[in-house]
Amino acid sequence: MELTLFRVYHQDGTNGELYDGELLISSTIELPWRENQRMVSCIQEGRYELVKRYTDKRGWHLLVTGVPNRSGILFHPANEALKELKGCIAPVSKVIGPGKGTQSKVADSMLKTLVFEAMERGENVFLNIQKAKSV
Repeated sequence: MELTLFRVYHQDGTNGELYDGELLISSTIELPWRENQRMVSCIQEGRYELVKRYTDKRGWHLLVTGVPNRSGILFHPANEALKELKGCIAPVSKVIGPGKGTQSKVADSMLKTLVFEAMERGENVFLNIQKAKSV
């Protein structure tokens, strides 16, 4: 499975749309781009493998692997990037401003269902992050 995250960068946050082929899975929010610095920046554009992981804090979730100079990058619920994220990606049902969204838990659950089913079929899952093409 190949997912593509098309990003739009803003000073106060990064907004995106996450696709499986031509199917829109969810919108996303992230921290602004700050040169891939840990804890304050979204991760750099590129292709990364997603793996399923369990922790007591988050239960089952998706871990983004192979990010240069970064670790612990997750997909997890958050509705306000600057207050709730430290480099991770939050699926949201709707973007309402730079780095802000709504109903993140619903969007995260839908994403996990889709990706975990692919993994259970034995598929590797990759995330391609790129700048959105201008309209």
